[in-house]
Amino acid sequence: MIQINAQNIHQKLRTYKRSPLSLVLLLLVVSATIITVSVLLFIIGYILVKGIPNITTDLFAWKYTSENVSLAPAIINTLIIVILALLIAVPLGIFAAIYLVEYAKRGNKLVEMIRLTTETLAGIPSIIYGLFGLLFFVTAMGWGFSILAGAFTLAIMILPVIMRTTEEALKAVPDSYREGSFALGANKLRTVFRIILPSAMPGILSGIILSIGRIVGETAALLYTAGTVAETPKNLFSSGRTLSVHMYVLSSEGLYVNQAYATAVVLLVTVIIINWLSNFLAKKITKG
Repeated sequence: MIQINAQNIHQKLRTYKRSPLSLVLLLLVVSATIITVSVLLFIIGYILVKGIPNITTDLFAWKYTSENVSLAPAIINTLIIVILALLIAVPLGIFAAIYLVEYAKRGNKLVEMIRLTTETLAGIPSIIYGLFGLLFFVTAMGWGFSILAGAFTLAIMILPVIMRTTEEALKAVPDSYREGSFALGANKLRTVFRIILPSAMPGILSGIILSIGRIVGETAALLYTAGTVAETPKNLFSSGRTLSVHMYVLSSEGLYVNQAYATAVVLLVTVIIINWLSNFLAKKITKG
């Protein structure tokens, strides 16, 4: 075994001597990997070291006060906004992608315009979505600073991500699946929902997971739409802050910096749990 490894190393060294550029590229790739992982571990470690000592039972009190600075209402608001935004964006994004891939004619200028618009929307800063939500949902629609306005704004924000990932997942399904289904007498609609969608489900779910991460970590758009009220909402037209907004407000005030670090730990754990549940459900659906 040792001789085989020594031979492999010797062969690689000879290869790199003949092509020094390959060695340089290898070193760059390895260096980039080490730097990326190191920065990630440093950020996570810094948050944990600063936040864990400041986690107390008062932070999880049901009602927020200036003494306990509870984040329980923010956790509830975060879950509500995530669910509402996904309920709005996921069906629209998936059905739009199905139309673009399965029904629209290839080379259609309208389809190319829609794809260009989708890619453009994906690159717009979140604060622009917040200003749009403020002008349209909060002011024009008369919803005020509310959970509903925040959820609709975030749904528009994540819609391009879901559309593009779903579209790429549908394109990755081999045409032989479609041809086999048609050969067995299935119509277009049945082929899409029984054959193509289940095959593309892993890619679709990955886009949904990315969208959940963006919703949970969003702050700028929600400041202008959902507001910063630190209470559990009585209804969808009540104002409320999410975990990320809660952390931003605490840190910007400068009075509860330690509690802001504790909130960052809870936010990090929440994102990890949501991603784990999403991956778990994705595996279950794929196996099913």
